Amino acid sequence: MPSRLLDIRTGVLNKNDQLASALRLRFRAAGLLTLNLVSSPGTGKTALLERTLRALRESGHPAGALVGDLQTDNDAKRLARSGAPVRQIITHGNCHLEADMVAAHLDGFDLPALEFFFIENVGNLVCPSSYDLGEDLRIVLLSVTEGEDKPLKYPPMFNSSDAAIITKIDLAEVCEFDRETARANILAMRPNMRIFEVSAKTGAGMTEWLDYLLQQRKAR
Repeated sequence: MPSRLLDIRTGVLNKNDQLASALRLRFRAAGLLTLNLVSSPGTGKTALLERTLRALRESGHPAGALVGDLQTDNDAKRLARSGAPVRQIITHGNCHLEADMVAAHLDGFDLPALEFFFIENVGNLVCPSSYDLGEDLRIVLLSVTEGEDKPLKYPPMFNSSDAAIITKIDLAEVCEFDRETARANILAMRPNMRIFEVSAKTGAGMTEWLDYLLQQRKAR
């Protein structure tokens, strides 16, 4: 890569990291546990997040969400059905969210009134791995319909994540999904990573996922 392009990229990432650090202080001052959800398109991030937001609210743990997409506010409308405060970030072609986009869309959220704050990133397993959004935890999702080798194809994303969720687990058998191979591939990228097997449709694995969220907030 030519040195000028490398210098520009380094400058962009440095600026993003500074903004992300300020966001992290803001989120923590409000008492939030903030999570950045990342995956390729079609893994079921929105379905999982909708069910998570509703379950947290119904159990007395209010949460809010920002959702990123290239176009449309369809996902924000879906998430709003949970009863949680939600805002959409339309990136107009940008393949990932950046810290300044998150900061620009926080107006209107009563952050101290929330316990959890979710950022649903743009569906992409490449670019988002380089951009800190001020989150406490980065959660990577892999669906059974994608196959077991995604972690091997996109090591930076899995290596930089704190936990992994295998989604659509109710379809594992029909998709001939090899759970043990998938888990081994994830752990090859990040040893000892916590892995959840979840179905937003049937509710399988949701208790373990929600318990993890509550434990992480208490620990912090």
